[in-house]
Amino acid sequence: MNRRKKISGGKYIRNRKKKLREAIGQKRIVKLGNEKVKVTKVTGGNKKIFLLGAKFVNVMEKGKGKKLEIKNVIETPSNRFLARQNIITKGTIVLTDSGKVRVTNRPTQTGLINGIVVEKAK
Repeated sequence: MNRRKKISGGKYIRNRKKKLREAIGQKRIVKLGNEKVKVTKVTGGNKKIFLLGAKFVNVMEKGKGKKLEIKNVIETPSNRFLARQNIITKGTIVLTDSGKVRVTNRPTQTGLINGIVVEKAK
C-alpha cells in the first residue's frame, strides 16, 4: 500500500510545512584531534557553541582547574565502537598526563570538555 495515498486513491495533503526549528540538524560528533568549534542559532535568538574536534580536557584537581591534553580515548560506556573511532561523548574515559579522566559534560552542547580524574597516573 502506498504511504501517500488513501485507500480510496485520494492523496494525503500535509496541513503545513516544517518550520526551521523543527528541522533535524546534522549529527554532531566530537573527535579527538585539532580544536574545531561551530556556532548555530537556536530558538530565542540565542547561539549554541558545539565542538567537532577536541584536544584538551578541563579537570578539577584539589580545588584547582587544569587544562590537560587528551592522549587517547580508552573507553566509551554508551558504545564500545565509539572508543575505537576516538569519538568523545559524556561518560567517555580518556587518557591524559595525570591519568584516566571521565568526561562529565556533553561536548556537543557546551563547546568544551570537562572531566574528573578516575585513576591517577603512576
